[in-house]
Amino acid sequence: MAGLGVIFPYQSLYFQENLGLSGTQLGIALAMHPLIGIIAAPIWGTWSDRTGKRKVCLLILAIGSAAGYFLVSSAEIFSTLLLFMCILAFFSAPAMSVATSLSFAILGKTQSHRFGHIRVWGTIGYLIMIVLFPIIFQIPGSEIEGSELSILKLIFPVAAFMSALSALALFWIPTSKSISLKAKKDDFQKLLKLSPYLKLLGLAFLAFGLLAGPIVIFPVFVVAKGGDVETISRLWIPMLLLEIPLIYFAGSGLRRVGARGLIAFGISCDGLRWLITATASSLPVIFGIQLLHGVVVAGLIIGMQLFVENEVPEKIRVTGQALLGATMGLGAVISHLWFGFTLEHLGADMPYLITGTVAVLLGLAAWFILDIKPRRRNHVDKSNKLE
Repeated sequence: MAGLGVIFPYQSLYFQENLGLSGTQLGIALAMHPLIGIIAAPIWGTWSDRTGKRKVCLLILAIGSAAGYFLVSSAEIFSTLLLFMCILAFFSAPAMSVATSLSFAILGKTQSHRFGHIRVWGTIGYLIMIVLFPIIFQIPGSEIEGSELSILKLIFPVAAFMSALSALALFWIPTSKSISLKAKKDDFQKLLKLSPYLKLLGLAFLAFGLLAGPIVIFPVFVVAKGGDVETISRLWIPMLLLEIPLIYFAGSGLRRVGARGLIAFGISCDGLRWLITATASSLPVIFGIQLLHGVVVAGLIIGMQLFVENEVPEKIRVTGQALLGATMGLGAVISHLWFGFTLEHLGADMPYLITGTVAVLLGLAAWFILDIKPRRRNHVDKSNKLE
């Protein structure tokens, strides 16, 4: 995630300013990652569960992502960029789902509520690179000009290095029975019969169909409001500082309101965040409301991952998380396309106003959509048997 900390804040701005992409082209380019993820995530997830080689799978994805970042850094025209983004996405899009599943496998069902204690280190790595990258490479922040932003091309080689470095950590993880379980064909068929899980997938599609575009294209919005590259970098610091304790204590929230409550609250907060962003008249107000980012990550993303862990059998946990990731990706494709198009034709405020209004309503509805509570196997059934 340190590699993502270099890429995420600047990617859309680099594509628009350095490569000269229009709003629609920007939406298409950013949609490549979730679009390819829809195909790649089930492929890698199923292979991982069938073979039990979850560590090997993540190793391949980390190294492949590193190669993909290097390719993207060499793209100079739109068609080449799309090709290299597809190659990158084939490896990078499923990586977080596989890493999440591997973490749950190491923890075991009885300790899944401690997932936040592991996941928080990703946020810390993300934050470190957010702070260090502009300092080390002295990214200018006075004016937004194409020649001035050429240094941003370094984000891809740096991300490639961090991705390759992360692969080394896998050699220190001992191989155990919990991470080497092999699934059978019948196990995968059961997954599509789990009603709570299917409802979650539907909700994930709707949520990310609204909420994926706003955060990815947010740097463009900041520049349109008079901000600069340095402002974008500094903005992430308070957002991530608040995110760290919220993710770490996500397990406490799980005990009190359940995964369903975390998800509903996360969607509602993100809707409120973008609604205020669209209607605020000053950058300080816009930046202040971004503190809700940590609540959104802990509630929406971590909440959905915990929901899956509670509902899906452990032999197919990678596939369960991967399908969730693919569904999020499908929604994100829709979000990037409509958001980029609306940004180009209706201005910077309108897509955020639409997102905020609808997301608040969806957050309220989420509690009722997920009306079947997930089985609390890891907290109630101390014998670790399925209810």
